[in-house]
Amino acid sequence: MAEATASLLTLERGTATHPGERAWLDVHQTAYRKLLTEDPVTALLVRGGFGRGWMADFLTPTPLGEGEPAFAEELLELRRTPSDDARADLAVSLRGPLPGELDRPDLPDRAADLLEWVWNETVLPYWPRRRRIIEADIVVRAQQLTQGGWAAALDDLRPGMRWLGDGRLQINAYRHPPQQISGAKVLFVPVTSRHCWVSWDKPRRYAVTYPCSGPLVEADRAPVPRALRALLGAARADLLVLLDTPKSTTHLVALTGQALGSVGRHLKVLLDARLVWRRRAGRSVLYYRTDAGECLVEAQKDC
Repeated sequence: MAEATASLLTLERGTATHPGERAWLDVHQTAYRKLLTEDPVTALLVRGGFGRGWMADFLTPTPLGEGEPAFAEELLELRRTPSDDARADLAVSLRGPLPGELDRPDLPDRAADLLEWVWNETVLPYWPRRRRIIEADIVVRAQQLTQGGWAAALDDLRPGMRWLGDGRLQINAYRHPPQQISGAKVLFVPVTSRHCWVSWDKPRRYAVTYPCSGPLVEADRAPVPRALRALLGAARADLLVLLDTPKSTTHLVALTGQALGSVGRHLKVLLDARLVWRRRAGRSVLYYRTDAGECLVEAQKDC
C-alpha cells in the first residue's frame, strides 16, 4: 500500500528524481491523466487529499505491522474508513471546508479504486525489482543500526528527521508538541520514490514512510548490456553493473535475488579477474568495480 501511495504521489505531481523514474512516468502518466479527466470527483479528491503541507490521514493508512498482508487486505482497510472521518481528514488537508463535490459518502471507495488501479497498472509489473530495492534498503539500515546505533540508522532517513538520544526521535521540522508513545509499535516503511510521510493509529501503531537510498534505486534501474551478459554470463554481468557503488554481499543478494552462495562464487571470479576490488568498512566487506571493470562496462554499454 505504501509503495502504491508513493507511486500515486509521483503520478500526481509529475516530477522525477532520476532518469529511471522519468521513464516510468513517461509510460504511465498519460493513462493516469486520462483516468482523472474522466473522473473529476476523484481528481479533486487527490488534489485536496495530497496537500503540500499535509496529507489526509485516511489516504495514508498505517500498516498493520503483523506479517505481510495482501494488497487486497490493505485496500479493504481503506474502504472501511467511516465517510465522516474521510471528510474530516480532507478538511484538514484543505485547511478549510470541503467543496460541495467532495461532500459525499463514497470518498474511501474512490480512493481505494484509484490505488487499486495504480497498483495493478503501474506498480505490479515492476514489483519484483522494487521489492528487491526495498529489501536491500532494510539490509543497509539494519547494518547501520548494528554498527552505529539509532543515530546512524535514522538521521538521514528523511528530511528533518534525527535521533535526539534518550529515546527521543524528531520526525520532521514542524513545531508540533512532542508525543509520548512508549509501548506503541513504531514501523519504518521504505518506498522507492522520494516521497515520505508519517501516519498513526493512536495509541497502538505509528509509521514513518521514507525513501530508499538513492544509490539503491539508481542501481536497480541500470541496464545490463547484452554483450556483457554474453561475455560474463548473466549473473556475473548483473553484479558487475550493480557495483558502480560499493555494496556488500547481503546488499547484492537483496538487489539481485541470487542466493548468497552464488553471489559469493561470482564475486570470487570477478575478483580473480581483477574486475572488482573489496575493502572492509566497519563490520562489512564492500565490493566495487576496478578501473578495468569500469572500462569493460563502459565499452559494452551500446552493445
